[in-house]
Amino acid sequence: MKLDYVYHSGFAIEAPGVTLILDYYKDSSETVHNQGIVHDELLQRPGKLYVLCTHFHPDHFNPEVLQWKEQRPDIHYIFSKDILRHRRANKESAYYISKGESYEDDTLRIDAFGSTDVGSSFLIHLQGMRIFHAGDLNNWHWSEESTEQEINKANGDFLAEVAYIKASAPAVDVAMFPVDSRMGKDYMKGAKQFIEQIKTTIFVPMHFGEDYAGGNAFCDIAEAAGCRFIKIDHRGERFDITK
Repeated sequence: MKLDYVYHSGFAIEAPGVTLILDYYKDSSETVHNQGIVHDELLQRPGKLYVLCTHFHPDHFNPEVLQWKEQRPDIHYIFSKDILRHRRANKESAYYISKGESYEDDTLRIDAFGSTDVGSSFLIHLQGMRIFHAGDLNNWHWSEESTEQEINKANGDFLAEVAYIKASAPAVDVAMFPVDSRMGKDYMKGAKQFIEQIKTTIFVPMHFGEDYAGGNAFCDIAEAAGCRFIKIDHRGERFDITK
């Protein structure tokens, strides 16, 4: 099984007979629109194709994904319900889930958990792997700007969501989680709290845009906690995540 980094919080999973594309925003080409690992390879990859989106924010959901059905009429769309509520897609476009709900067929199961922003986070059960995509779940606070009350609320809200996840999934094989240096000096706090509460075999940073160094700075903390850390250096990079 392979994990492909597309861009920002966008990834793809390549497994035998199935491809998943997660939170697509832009393809992996830095210069040409709609070129890269998704358009040039994954949309033509044999087997089942799923597109998952955790919420409606434009850096996680690009409505262009709905046009892929013209090329792949067999495509399966599983979206968070906020995408429907914000009218980014219509009822017939996708299967919609929110916190506490699941999608399941004979290939995979997707459990929706909460977020500390909007939408959902997803736990994917695929071929014996438990793969977590956080969406915009994070301990969102800005230590240099937020008040103590705001910081405490952000911390409490985040830890409550993590506890809810932990009750169903105390361990995951892969976690894609925000490590976004724009938050300021404590930007890795949420990622650290997540791996302290949920045993994570492979940790993958995301939501860092072009700040690869900022995302990769979490490596030492993750490895000290016993995680395998995936360092991302460029768009379109592929990693083996086979157990």
